[in-house]
Amino acid sequence: MEKENKPSYRFRNHPSRKKLICWSLLIVLSLTVMFFILRTSSPSHTLPTEELVEIPTEQDEIPTEHVQIPTTEVETGPTWEDLVIKSSTPTDSTTHHHHKIVLVTGAAGFVGTHVSLALKRRGDGVVGLDNFNKYYQTSLKRDRQKLLENAGIFIVEGDINDMSLLVKLFETVKFTHVMHLAAQAGVRYAMKNPSSYINSNIAGFTNVLEVCKSLNPQPAIVWASSSSVYGLNTKRPFSEKDRTDQPASLYAATKKAGEEIAHSYNHIYGLSITGLRFFTVYGPWGRPDMAYFFFTNKILKGKKITVYEGVKQKSVARDFTYIDDIVKGCLAALDTAGKSTGSEGKKKGLEAPLRIFNLGNTSPVTVGELVRILERLLNKKANKEVKEMPENGDVMITHADISLAERELGYKPTTDLETGLKKFVEWYLAYYDVEGKKFDTGS
Repeated sequence: MEKENKPSYRFRNHPSRKKLICWSLLIVLSLTVMFFILRTSSPSHTLPTEELVEIPTEQDEIPTEHVQIPTTEVETGPTWEDLVIKSSTPTDSTTHHHHKIVLVTGAAGFVGTHVSLALKRRGDGVVGLDNFNKYYQTSLKRDRQKLLENAGIFIVEGDINDMSLLVKLFETVKFTHVMHLAAQAGVRYAMKNPSSYINSNIAGFTNVLEVCKSLNPQPAIVWASSSSVYGLNTKRPFSEKDRTDQPASLYAATKKAGEEIAHSYNHIYGLSITGLRFFTVYGPWGRPDMAYFFFTNKILKGKKITVYEGVKQKSVARDFTYIDDIVKGCLAALDTAGKSTGSEGKKKGLEAPLRIFNLGNTSPVTVGELVRILERLLNKKANKEVKEMPENGDVMITHADISLAERELGYKPTTDLETGLKKFVEWYLAYYDVEGKKFDTGS
């Protein structure tokens, strides 16, 4: 049978083999370049902030970007080491205590900045670590960094999820203590970007503990847990003995997980670990996503603020705690931490301290009263819209029992809300300059 001669259409009306190969290589090369650009330019989710229990606000107050954790590339040459060593060197002080060498994670955050400055003022060696995450405006964090630099405190720009960086830091300086304040903050944002909370509050915290357990000697660790761990607990005031197995938000669940992880590292490796449950910290240099902060901004601009209330007009209330009181509690926790009892990843038989403390003000104030105080201080009436609180992970009332911290740390808050807000408003008006360009905080 005679074979049918069919015309060949292979490569007809198509580029040549050489052209196809060239285009394929160009596409692959382009994708590779784009991958590395995106990987190195995306900021991390490990936040230099500490937990603060927020009051529900409009959804547009919550950042919507979903950032990724990169491998942090930090210069680790002689200059970097020199700056770290200089910053970590204790200075002369009039106070009578053994000088500490402290690594403060989240040092450019609200609480981190104030704690770092207080440590330096009394003569301790302090090195900061922060990744300047974009959860809220980085310009505020950079200005906090300038405050610290002027005080002789160097901040390493890096991420707690970068293990090689953590190892390098501890090889460079023999830290006696770690004040771990870096975290992904915010109750409601967890509904938009849950993985960021796992990456920072669980994986990042575990990285810090992993490095510390392997050292000889091991440093003592103080870290920021959260009052959010009390969750759906209805007993008030909240005591450290109360149940914390009913978190009302993913954020609270990650902080509760942190407490359990801390327990295991203390038990297995002999690390001295103290957790601090902060209750709604406020004050100068605070976080722009907190109610007192953006209420101030919107009242000054004449914009509407949303005030939430519970079912049957029940008031939402918070145990607002002024930053100076929180700092005193943090330093007292460091000073009484006790030594770790392990070495190079092994427990040496002795039990190391494992502690948890509430740091609050013991005087819950309603959101309505918060607004009235701000109206008096700003001499301007707020444009309020009252709404029922949505189910977004927030709780109606927080109230701290601080009797344990009083007994063990000598903790005693002294600043009432009106006094503290007066100091905050004075700072706010000076920093943002109502007549100038810095007034727009993005809220």
